[in-house]
Amino acid sequence: MSEVQVITFGCRLNAYESDIIRHAAAGAGLGEAIILNTCAVTAEAERQACQAIRRARREHPRARIIVTGCAATLAPERYAALPEVDLVLDNDAKLRAESYAPDAPTPTLPRFPGRKGPAPQAPEGGDFARVRAYLQVQQGCDHRCTFCIIPYARGASRSMPLARIVDEARLLVADGVCEIALTGVDLTAYGADLPGRPSLGQMARQLLAAVPELARLRLSSLDPSEIDEALWTLLGDEPRLMPHLHFSLQAGDDLILKRMKRRHSRAQAIAAAGRARALRPEAAIGADLIAGFPTESEAMFQRSLELVAECGIAFLHVFPYSARSGTPAARMPQLDRALIRERAARLRAAGAAALDAELRSRIGSRSAVLIERPGLGRSEFYASVECDGALPVGSVHEMRLAAVRGRNLVGVLPS
Repeated sequence: MSEVQVITFGCRLNAYESDIIRHAAAGAGLGEAIILNTCAVTAEAERQACQAIRRARREHPRARIIVTGCAATLAPERYAALPEVDLVLDNDAKLRAESYAPDAPTPTLPRFPGRKGPAPQAPEGGDFARVRAYLQVQQGCDHRCTFCIIPYARGASRSMPLARIVDEARLLVADGVCEIALTGVDLTAYGADLPGRPSLGQMARQLLAAVPELARLRLSSLDPSEIDEALWTLLGDEPRLMPHLHFSLQAGDDLILKRMKRRHSRAQAIAAAGRARALRPEAAIGADLIAGFPTESEAMFQRSLELVAECGIAFLHVFPYSARSGTPAARMPQLDRALIRERAARLRAAGAAALDAELRSRIGSRSAVLIERPGLGRSEFYASVECDGALPVGSVHEMRLAAVRGRNLVGVLPS
């Protein structure tokens, strides 16, 4: 092994930041190293990270093992105490090239509850060419959902100014990117900390106007209660904004939502899905749901199960509840782990059925498909589409959606 290897756990934001880490480490001249960008959403994610650390040391005994990310930021002393680990970096330090310099001093290991932190960073050049890319425009969170530890790892909400977003989008497009997905910890909070308090919808419209060569813009997870009117308007009148909304729902029962300290109600979730389809009939809906939150009864769980159909959630992410030390939910009456796993399996089954129904409903329709790799593309409404393997990667083609194959559609070029 002679190059830096970055192992990523968790969310899309971590995946985006791993690109920055890779570039920063290369710029610092770091060699023969494994950097683990950890996640703290669940205890299982931390267990997997520890397994990966031990495996990395066994397989690469001479490599430098560096641990960073949310888990390392929240409990740096835990990872620094592991005999396999050479260096622990928090979420701020991991994005700076000087952190990876061979002569860099070992940083202190503080905890960071409630810190402000810097604004989101963008990669400074480097080899980031790809067809689709994430662009982080917001970092941190000012809210305190009772199950979530991430605000303590990511700090307070802060936004990237529009000028920097435009510059980064232009660099990505110049590198061949056709579709950009805007991402953040609490994306709908974008702009509240900036002069003039621009909303996410206002920023997205200005971005599309400033970068007309960007073919497609997509949004990552949204809080349905905080989608601004400018964003709804943009969804209705801008074809370059893809008709796919992913909502951070977490539950379908109002009492559980209150115990989670979520900002939306069940009715608001259903209304948001309906409004999206009214503005763009071809829109598809994705969502996150947690199975087995403390105090969740079978009747409460049924309301989450029913929400999949009521919102028409085709792209469902299911998270079995996992208690995080230091969160209010961890002090609530917990459900049996076997029951949590069983409820998660039922939610996943409902999600799989909803996806199959969604895909079958698209047979005979048409969609512009972005070719991501030979023989596989991405529809406007986010579904994967199998297609002619000779079509060039990075090209966009209008296709007739002819059949369903597993979790994919099959697209053919119109004759």
